[in-house]
Amino acid sequence: MSDMEKARWQSDLTLIADAAREAGAVAFGFFNQSPEVWWKNEDRSPVSAADFAANKTLETILRKARPDYGWLSEETDDDADRLSRETLFIIDPIDGTRAFLGGQKVWCVSVAVVHRGRPVAGVLYAPALEELYEAVEGGVALKNGVPFTVSAAGPEEMSRLAIGDDLLKNFPPEFRDRVTREKYIPSLAYRIAMVADGRLEGTFVKGNSHDWDLAAADLILVCAGGHLVDIEGRPIVYNRAEVTHKVLCAAPTPRLEEFLTAFAGRRDS
Repeated sequence: MSDMEKARWQSDLTLIADAAREAGAVAFGFFNQSPEVWWKNEDRSPVSAADFAANKTLETILRKARPDYGWLSEETDDDADRLSRETLFIIDPIDGTRAFLGGQKVWCVSVAVVHRGRPVAGVLYAPALEELYEAVEGGVALKNGVPFTVSAAGPEEMSRLAIGDDLLKNFPPEFRDRVTREKYIPSLAYRIAMVADGRLEGTFVKGNSHDWDLAAADLILVCAGGHLVDIEGRPIVYNRAEVTHKVLCAAPTPRLEEFLTAFAGRRDS
């Protein structure tokens, strides 16, 4: 990566961090205030006035600052123009809307800059927790300005995993015996951030996650010493025509092979 690119992505990181804070403040103004709610995806997923307001804030700030970048957001109608852009913003104005509407604090604003299919700057801002995660390609992961890394726990130790019991019960017994299940974490982006900052050793992500759930958290995890990959061990490519993904695994890099091998050994595979 050239010095010019480093400076560009660092500038983008500053931009998206400021925008995420502003959008987070807007969303937080609706928190515990019973905002209006609609349903989408055949009435399976809620979306609130807070989601739309945070999305509008992000779109206003970011598109004005980088008019040549593409745009992909959960709360904006998709535009195929993004596929022609080398660089774009990938946005989830509130990741964890159900938690937000239920008064839980684990929700965040997720903003990433993606260049040629991979994130180069990423921010997760959790206003109710007063936490800001940020990372830039080639840099370290920061939480409220302090560097952090993934867990150093080895395979001989108990592994704290965010994984559904329905999935874990099919893993080999020798793997299950060394796993402590984390209670459900409603924000997928935040769950991956927990792997990045060492509170979890890993998570398996069920199929049908989206680019906007993953892009910012993916880079934060990479900069902390981990990876988010599919079950073949391949990193995610973003900004394709299809923005959904199959089963994924997030873990510290030294543990990936162990977790993927265990997944391959499931009884239902």
